[in-house]
Amino acid sequence: MTDQTSGTAGAAQAVETVDTDAGPARITWHRAKRPRLVLAVSHGAGGGIEARDLRALAGALPGHGVSVALVEQPWRVAGKKVAPAPKTLDVGWRGIWPAVARGGLPVISGGRSAGARVACRTAGELGAHAVLALSFPLHPPGRPEKSRAAELLGAGVPTLVVQGGNDPFGRPEEFPEGTYDLVEVPYGDHGFAVPKRAPVTQDQALETVTAAVLPWAVSLG
Repeated sequence: MTDQTSGTAGAAQAVETVDTDAGPARITWHRAKRPRLVLAVSHGAGGGIEARDLRALAGALPGHGVSVALVEQPWRVAGKKVAPAPKTLDVGWRGIWPAVARGGLPVISGGRSAGARVACRTAGELGAHAVLALSFPLHPPGRPEKSRAAELLGAGVPTLVVQGGNDPFGRPEEFPEGTYDLVEVPYGDHGFAVPKRAPVTQDQALETVTAAVLPWAVSLG
């Protein structure tokens, strides 16, 4: 395990490499000065921790007592372009969990897209305090019959879904009733990008994400 620390605007930042049974993973920490809980959040199958919503959360939450751990799965650290099978993603997530939980604080298990599925599938066994599902891929585009709702409904802990209004992997109105909370990002696609013709700006879309996550996360601490 290695740990390198640097100062950035808004939060102390450290990069940590963690060995897992799926290979080395990497955690970029955005630490709160007086943390009450941790949000560990991973990327999807088509991108990394540079995703606009993950960066927005890493910038907004530490100032409110929530340390953010941006997790890069082993396949990304290895430079591969295609994500492995879901069970391998779960192995990587299990491997990083001791590192994000070692401070003894409650940990919100989070992710975007495929990372949200991982968070839901493993929440119970890992003892997650809650789940944050960003752009949960309810089904493949154009294939609503291939529903993954069971993963979301089976998380077993307080869960917040933040979903783009135009997400081809599942629009908000397609989601089944459940005990989770769901917040829509109007006009947003799977990456929360909004069209230039939309009556909201990209910055406003990201503000919707942070405005949904921040009070929910703080309330859990």
